Amino acid sequence: MKIPFNPSVYEHAARFVGRSPWETSQDAELMFRGHRDAWLEYRHTPIVVGIDIYNLEAEAYGAKISVPGNDGIPAVHEPLFHTLEDALDIAPFHPARDGRIAMVIDVGRRLKAALPQADIRIPIAGPFSIAFNLRGINQLCEDVADRPADVAAWLLRLAENQAVFSKAVIDAGLDVAFFESAAAPPLLSPRQFRNVELPALRRIIELTAAIAGHAVPCIMGGNTFKILDDILSTGTGYVVCNVETNQQGFVDRLCETHPHVNVRINMDPGIVACHDPATIYREVDRIVAIAAGRKNCLMGTGCLPLETPPGNVKLIRDYLA
Repeated sequence: MKIPFNPSVYEHAARFVGRSPWETSQDAELMFRGHRDAWLEYRHTPIVVGIDIYNLEAEAYGAKISVPGNDGIPAVHEPLFHTLEDALDIAPFHPARDGRIAMVIDVGRRLKAALPQADIRIPIAGPFSIAFNLRGINQLCEDVADRPADVAAWLLRLAENQAVFSKAVIDAGLDVAFFESAAAPPLLSPRQFRNVELPALRRIIELTAAIAGHAVPCIMGGNTFKILDDILSTGTGYVVCNVETNQQGFVDRLCETHPHVNVRINMDPGIVACHDPATIYREVDRIVAIAAGRKNCLMGTGCLPLETPPGNVKLIRDYLA
């Protein structure tokens, strides 16, 4: 059984317009052309519209996205909230007027019209990933340790607030891709994940699935093997098996308990971007062996590095064929 291959194109789309990720992230025309031309080259599924996909909500709430040097990825460097008290009563943002959300949704509409065969999705961030940007990682980890109940309540509020974003995406005739990498161990221990994050994660996936009318992906980077059962308890229909985790154990466990759930087994992105075909072929063979011909397994790249030569993606596709 041939395993489907779908690279994850975010900042890599900037390569197709010859501009930096920062410039591409701020300009609707550049973002449209970058993702359109990347899909014409790769025919990947889905197109996730955006460059710095975890920044949209934080910016809509009022956080400042810093201009990176050279080809760096835009990021939040200064927390919006300096105390947890300031954050607890956060009000929902408005997708039509706050930050770049309306621009990204409009680019999604244009891509859907231009590429009717493509699966167009808008990235929706999970509550911990939003909190990570709004509070700062050091402060947030201290909050989790010192005030877990308050953080859990804040995350639940952030999850509820995402309903307006999800509805705006579905009302535009598009679909969602859900991302929550910041919550993965070792940043949170499995116990902290279960006690602090999981109630909000379940809520946001339930809300988004109800609005979308189908189960939604739960895409998490990092070492997720120890929290796999918790992730699956959300009702997601799609998970990611990352190079940082026990990939064989992850796939075996998933196929044992939830064989209907799709799993994308990610290659090492550093290998995907390298210039040695033999090294790439060995990595492809490793992923194919983990999948072992099972149904519902896909091969991915993680976040495709900006510097990846487009010819590498063709090389992987040809080798699989």
